[in-house]
Amino acid sequence: MDVVLNVLIVVLAVAFLWWRFAPTKGVNQITTAQLREMVKTKAAGTQFVDVRTPGEYKGNHIKGFKNIPLQQLANRTGELSQEKDVVVICQSGMRSSQASKLLKKAGFKNVTNVKGGMSAW
Repeated sequence: MDVVLNVLIVVLAVAFLWWRFAPTKGVNQITTAQLREMVKTKAAGTQFVDVRTPGEYKGNHIKGFKNIPLQQLANRTGELSQEKDVVVICQSGMRSSQASKLLKKAGFKNVTNVKGGMSAW
């Protein structure tokens, strides 16, 4: 009985981690090298969002990115157009992945997460 319970706990933990950290269906993933090209060419109609804290953003950010901290994003989606592409970045890619899921669920059509975030920039 204990073995079955332990296996069940492990399976549930793995399922939770997969659900929590797996890429969201319909969210594009790009590298920082691909982001550099987008920023350099000033991709027309693209909205760039940095979901780090204001302190992190102030310390170092990419020109052209708007700072909307992840904790505020759900209440500030009205500042973004659902019809335009949205590129999301954070420090490591974890918060931007969560933000991408949030935006996708809010009805945004083209959402892109930057893998590795500012740490890879």
